[in-house]
Amino acid sequence: MNVDDIIHLIKSRTPKVLGSENFREYAILVPLIEVKGETHILFEVRSYNMRRQPGEICFPGGRIDKGDKDARSAAIRETSEELGITQDLITDIYPLDYLVSPFGTIIYPFAGRLNVGKKDLKPNGDEVEEVFTSPINVLQEKEPELYDIKFSVQPEENFPYKKIPGGENYDWQARSMKEHFYYYEDKVIWGLTARILHHFIKIISNTKI
Repeated sequence: MNVDDIIHLIKSRTPKVLGSENFREYAILVPLIEVKGETHILFEVRSYNMRRQPGEICFPGGRIDKGDKDARSAAIRETSEELGITQDLITDIYPLDYLVSPFGTIIYPFAGRLNVGKKDLKPNGDEVEEVFTSPINVLQEKEPELYDIKFSVQPEENFPYKKIPGGENYDWQARSMKEHFYYYEDKVIWGLTARILHHFIKIISNTKI
């Protein structure tokens, strides 16, 4: 293979996150809804019958299916299914920064408008225990609490230490991440939902919207 062939292969491809073919991909929506003339963010409480993360607070969304045109389409579909509204009632959908988690997932968040009243929502009881909303300005008023989570490096038993500089004393770059906690009335918003919420609030707080 000559240099021209190699350059052609490189320039004709679209870059993506390295190793992303082994990641699970999800799309979520930060839903903006008007309540009594004020802009709110809508949250879901996951059904207590769910196998994963029952009772936790999240945004509408889910795994991107093969039938979805793209991540945006998946976010719209999941929001429609979970809130019991037609897709045409979800508009002005724009991407936020995507998130690569340390747990083998890539999350594509979007923000969008729900052109419907809260009383008109018909949440899917199999997935959604309840929905609630919070005024955006309330969430803007206070920074989230931050807590460190540290990840340790544990190579498998037969790891070939002798083949690397430093051997068993190799200076592994263990990492940590910040967990965000928001509180609204009796609700605790944390984890990936809180990280995306914090990102969204920073965007709208730094831009006069």
